[in-house]
Amino acid sequence: MTTAGRFLTFEGCEGCGKSTQITSTLSWLRSAKLTVHEVREPGGTALGETIRQLLKHDPAGQSMKPETELLLFAASRAELVRQTILPALTRGEWIIADRFHDSTTVFQGNARGLPMKEVNFINHFAIAQREPDLTLILDLDPAEARSRALRRPRPVGQKDRLEDLGLDFYQKVAQGYRDLAQQEPKRVKLIDASGTREQTFAMIQKELRHAFPTLPR
Repeated sequence: MTTAGRFLTFEGCEGCGKSTQITSTLSWLRSAKLTVHEVREPGGTALGETIRQLLKHDPAGQSMKPETELLLFAASRAELVRQTILPALTRGEWIIADRFHDSTTVFQGNARGLPMKEVNFINHFAIAQREPDLTLILDLDPAEARSRALRRPRPVGQKDRLEDLGLDFYQKVAQGYRDLAQQEPKRVKLIDASGTREQTFAMIQKELRHAFPTLPR
């Protein structure tokens, strides 16, 4: 009988170091001979990448309404879950997602101010009731995270609508993540991302070993 796969998600403000820590986690898990797939949101499928372009970079999306934004994120997620995530988990493989439905909860719910009842309903439908097994939130002061995000190189002339949101928005996002960790302490873990990369990764490894005792020590 195939062993059930595991589903991990990384969350946090733009600039918190998710990409770096995901890369380290992928290497560590693969060194343990696990089959691990990396996906990102929005995106991860051909359709999802088209939606990503519209949400983040296309001039046509610059003035979209929060409700439209919510539904586009959900559409990308629904495709990713059904096309990639659920089949991999059924095969006993691991998934690491750079963002998932918790991003919608805090970005469109907490920060955009959309009614949380509707946000939760749409999230529930999009993920086909498949919550992550463990969610790691990289917690960093929003001002520092924003400063890091704005220093990252971009293609010449390319704007990023989401990264360019103001500090006030990301303060709401950070608080939303902290609230989520209090509401769901079993699934959602805050990781202090203010130290070195190595210190942050050590805390991630500790949480993963606690959640999945068969991982290497």
